[in-house]
Amino acid sequence: MKRRKFLSWAGVGWLGSRPPIVAAALTNLVACSSGGSPAKISTRPDGFLSVGTIEELNKSGQLLVEQSAIGSIAVVQNPTDPQALAAVNPTCTHQGCLVQWKSERKAFVCPCHNSAFAADGKVLEGPATEPLATYTTKLDGTSVLVKGS
Repeated sequence: MKRRKFLSWAGVGWLGSRPPIVAAALTNLVACSSGGSPAKISTRPDGFLSVGTIEELNKSGQLLVEQSAIGSIAVVQNPTDPQALAAVNPTCTHQGCLVQWKSERKAFVCPCHNSAFAADGKVLEGPATEPLATYTTKLDGTSVLVKGS
């Protein structure tokens, strides 16, 4: 067997042995950051998505849903009005990295290039120049609800 053919077959064998690892990784892809448990997202007739509870939000400081019917969602308490919630698409508008809520800075910060965004999605610090997409939020009892704009 020639070297090129052997390496081709070895590569195919290596890739073929990886599906269990890929499947395990994808199982945890749709998770809520408040505890790593699978997100319990349900769509209501009024178009709002239930993305968690106020208790989960208070415990972790944010609710993060990486996949939903309207895209990725990050919900935090608005630092300028603690009675209000703010929800954004946490995908950085600079290069698409997932921003993280930093409560000490009261901002979403991109781990890739340090762009910073206010809770309402506005750019605080570049290199990003476009704001994060925002969503409408409301509470229904203890449920945190989010709706695409």
